[in-house]
Amino acid sequence: MNLKRICVLSFSPTGGTEKIARLAAGELAGRLGLEQVFLDFTRPEDRQSEYRFGPDNLLVMASPVYAGRLPNKLMPEYQAKVFGGGTPAVPLCVFGNRSPDEALRELVLLLEGNGFQVVGAAAFAGRHAFSDRVGAGRPDEADLARIAQFAAGVAEKLTGDSLPPLDIDRSEIGPYYTPLKEDGAPAKFLKAKPQTDWDKCVHCGLCARSCPMGSIDRESMEATGLCIKCQACVRGCPTHAKFFTDGDFLSHVAMLEQNYTRRAEHQIVL
Repeated sequence: MNLKRICVLSFSPTGGTEKIARLAAGELAGRLGLEQVFLDFTRPEDRQSEYRFGPDNLLVMASPVYAGRLPNKLMPEYQAKVFGGGTPAVPLCVFGNRSPDEALRELVLLLEGNGFQVVGAAAFAGRHAFSDRVGAGRPDEADLARIAQFAAGVAEKLTGDSLPPLDIDRSEIGPYYTPLKEDGAPAKFLKAKPQTDWDKCVHCGLCARSCPMGSIDRESMEATGLCIKCQACVRGCPTHAKFFTDGDFLSHVAMLEQNYTRRAEHQIVL
C-alpha cells in the first residue's frame, strides 16, 4: 500500500490511552518508515470538526473502555466525526485491567461502517483511572514487547497486496458492564460528581480546561454539567483538591481493588 503518514487519533482524559496509542504508532512508524501526525479527540474543542482520512493514511484510533464498551457519551461523536475513504485503520482500546468486554469489537465495527479497512485491532490493559492499585505499573516491559509484536503483525499485513476483512465476530454488540459494589450489588453512581477541597484549590483552572465534557465551570471550578467519571480533574489537579465522595462509587473502587489486581491479558486480533 502507498501510505504517506500515520494519523494517531485518541480520546484520553488521563493520558493512559494516548500513551499506548503513541507506543503502538511509534512501532508502526519505525517499521513502515512513515511520519506520525497526532490528533487529540479529548476536549470539546477538539471534537468540533469532522476528521476525514484518505487511502494514503493509516489511522490508529484509540479509545478507553468504560463499563466494557466505548464511552457512551463519545460513541456518537466517534460515529459522526471520524470517516475514512478505504483508509486502513488500527483500532486500539485501553482497559483498566478488568476486561475489554465488547469495546474492541464495537470500535472495529464502527470504523468499518465509517469507511475504514481494519488491518488489526487490539485491547491493551493499562492502569485503571479509578485506582493506582488496579493495573499498577502497566504498561510494563512485557506489555511493550506485546505492543511491538502486534505492530509487527500489522506492518506485515500492510506490505501485502490486499487487506482481507478482519476475522472478528460481527454480531450485535452486548450490553454495558454493570459496576458492582463490594457486596456484589449494582453500584449506581451515574450522578456522582467530583468534589473540591477549597483549602487546597488554587483556582488554576486546570480541571476546567481538562474536562472532556466541558462540565467544570471555569470561574467557580465547580462540576456543573455531565460527569463521565473519567478522573481527568482528579488526576490532573496539581494540589489534589478534586475527589469523589459518592458511596457507591467508592464501594465500586474497593471492589475493583479486591478483585482485579491480577494481571489481565490483552486482546489481539490480526
